[in-house]
Amino acid sequence: MGLVRQEPALFSTSISGNILVYGKEEADIDQIAEAANAHSFVQHLPDGYHTQLEQLAAIGVTFIEVDGGTVKEISFEKGRILLATESPNDEGKIQPVADALHFALSYESALGIDVVLASVCLAGDRAAYHRTAAFGDDVVIVAACRTAICKSKRGGFKDTLPDDLLASVLKAVIEKTNLNPNEVGDIVVGTVLAPGSERAIECRMAAFYAGFPETVPLRTVNRQCSSGLQAVADVAAYIKAGFYDIGIGAGVESMTVNQIRGVPKVNPRVDTFAQARDCLLPMGITSENVAQRYGVTRQEQDQAAVVSHKRAAAAAASGKFKDEIIPVSTKILDPRTQEEKHVVISMDDGIRPDTNLTDLAKLKPAFKKDGSTTAGTSSQVSDGAGAVLLMKRSLAMQKGLPILGVVRSFAAVGVDPAVMGVGPAVAIPAAVKSAGLELDDIDLFEINEAFASQFVYCCKKLDLDPEKVNVNGGAMALGHPLGATGARCVATLLHEMKRRGKDCRFGIVSMCIGSGMGAAAVFERGDCVDDLCNARTVRDNNLLSMDVL
Repeated sequence: MGLVRQEPALFSTSISGNILVYGKEEADIDQIAEAANAHSFVQHLPDGYHTQLEQLAAIGVTFIEVDGGTVKEISFEKGRILLATESPNDEGKIQPVADALHFALSYESALGIDVVLASVCLAGDRAAYHRTAAFGDDVVIVAACRTAICKSKRGGFKDTLPDDLLASVLKAVIEKTNLNPNEVGDIVVGTVLAPGSERAIECRMAAFYAGFPETVPLRTVNRQCSSGLQAVADVAAYIKAGFYDIGIGAGVESMTVNQIRGVPKVNPRVDTFAQARDCLLPMGITSENVAQRYGVTRQEQDQAAVVSHKRAAAAAASGKFKDEIIPVSTKILDPRTQEEKHVVISMDDGIRPDTNLTDLAKLKPAFKKDGSTTAGTSSQVSDGAGAVLLMKRSLAMQKGLPILGVVRSFAAVGVDPAVMGVGPAVAIPAAVKSAGLELDDIDLFEINEAFASQFVYCCKKLDLDPEKVNVNGGAMALGHPLGATGARCVATLLHEMKRRGKDCRFGIVSMCIGSGMGAAAVFERGDCVDDLCNARTVRDNNLLSMDVL
């Protein structure tokens, strides 16, 4: 019989740690390895299941003699397969095998091996085995792209409708993967400013423009600035739950078409609830609150803006954004002559390479007379769209699609609305914990720069290495099309992780959310996540089999 470990984290792979196989019958081992998606790894051993001792030693295999057989431990980076070609003949032999495995795995084991061995070898809970052998059910990302991000009212998309922006990215993820759009189970679109029913209909229309059939449903989601990320998380959760196998999480915003309005008419009760009243604070005032409450200086904010623009300019100049930006054919109207000019927009137009501290210091506070937040240290008001194509790993492998990333966890948290910008400082640790990781395990961060004050605070609060955060610039340079930012950040993060290769395994996307929230999601680099090589030991006994309770 065999067992594959179940990791506790939401969306985590279940095969990443151990495979235990007992029995002389190769057919049994073959069946278990196939179910665990480890068959190809075993078959690539020098002689498959019959690898000789000297061949195993050459690839770093160690041996432990136990009463009743030899346990062969085959380590493959951070994962491992344990094969025993001779099975213990009676219950009395199980404990020595368990003891040997404890010794072999030392403290790294996430399992109570002795209990698990007894459960699997004696009870043979086949249903639980198949539930825990769910490596192929990882939720993976096979494509992530975005439009260029353009300045509202005066940038490249000032005359482009939001449904056209959305249609371009929906079409792109299908074309990049050569997927039949009929196979998509749902499209979820993050969007913020437009009235709900109006934007929902526009997004449905965009799906038709992109070539999707009437059978593919679509809905919108609005969690303010995290809407695009929420769309990705929703699709991942639905795939994990088995509601469908393929979905698209997207985001769109035209802040030219749908502008930020003043405070709407609200319930008069708001005056008796301080935190409810704070939900109505202008975002710029919350930035000032963060700076004042947590001591973020004007100099620190200006410096963060300079870094954002310099990094974005360097990334654009070196062609880093070409993998994530899809060109959009559109039109621009001359405001004076109304002459229509057809153009292809493929570059972000808000980046200012010459941004410097001297010029920023001349800017007046934008939201408060004696404040420290300026137009230069705020995210740009922008137009844009992004889309992320997700599916079950087993299906991606079946289709031969390269895996860009794996969704490992998502967390949304609430914070004080008066300082809503601190959201990432709370959401990031929550998402990291949910993934079964430590903050030090994260190699790259993409944190939305709503304002320099909150960005600086969150980085300082979490003691993040500046060289790991927004390495290609952020929203102060690129812009912040509210509903699209989450999807944009996912695309930027995953393509950068792919470029960095094995030195960059885990990444996070995070942002603050108006009215006092934060969101974060953990992703694992996917281009070399095969059956075992990207596995991680997680110290948790969260097994699904009732036999081991």
